[in-house]
Amino acid sequence: MSRRYAVLLPFLLPCTALAQIASNSAELVSKSSDTHWTLGLGVSISDSPYAGEGNRTQPFPVVSYSGERLFWSGLYGGVHLLRREGFDLDAIVAGRFDGFDISDLGRSELAANGVDARVLDDRDDGLDAGLAATWRGPAGEFKLRALADVTDTSGGYELAVDYGYAWRWGRTTVVPGVGVRWMSGDLVDYYYGTLDQEIARGAPRYQPGSAVVPEVSVGIARPLSPKWKLFGRIDYKFLPSEITDSPLIEPDTDGSAGLMIGISRTF
Repeated sequence: MSRRYAVLLPFLLPCTALAQIASNSAELVSKSSDTHWTLGLGVSISDSPYAGEGNRTQPFPVVSYSGERLFWSGLYGGVHLLRREGFDLDAIVAGRFDGFDISDLGRSELAANGVDARVLDDRDDGLDAGLAATWRGPAGEFKLRALADVTDTSGGYELAVDYGYAWRWGRTTVVPGVGVRWMSGDLVDYYYGTLDQEIARGAPRYQPGSAVVPEVSVGIARPLSPKWKLFGRIDYKFLPSEITDSPLIEPDTDGSAGLMIGISRTF
């Protein structure tokens, strides 16, 4: 599933597209609605760490649904396996859009890292599946997720912990959040390392293994009317040396920032 097809996935799997551009804070904001359906439009802008790529800008549809068992959300979609007061256990799917097309990277920037772009392959996007446990209470929301690549794109898996707390000032909701993700060696090696076939063509060997990525974020939502809502989110990922030392990464990169903004209507 090459990244050039990723633009279609938000329309086919809206929950998984939002999984790549939203975070725990955005989900907390969305839960302020008592309705089952939310529709809207948004745009995400992210600072790509890959050499010479610059910013990634992607419009996306907002499609959210909450039913007795099935749900879409700003993070992902799935099935509620167990629901108790203040606790959910869900089976989930989530898109992973960390891939890239070599044509989008800078040849001169890669050459400065000692890599000939002609020996590199594209990195495909994937689809993850797994479990999520969520605890909610007066102190905020705590979420634990375990995801594995079901498309065998990277063959990797990820464990993630997120925490967010919703503050309300009048009609505006602000949700600061923190999180940390542990990515397996197969996952990091595929998206940030060099592949065996690329090494055979002359690329430098770089297979760093697993990595831990902390993140901070702030989500915000403000109703414009009883049905319409303006929402947004900013985030920053602190990239570890296993990623920033990669020859595929822009020199002197130590993090990646993202911005998401949109408007939605509840039904």
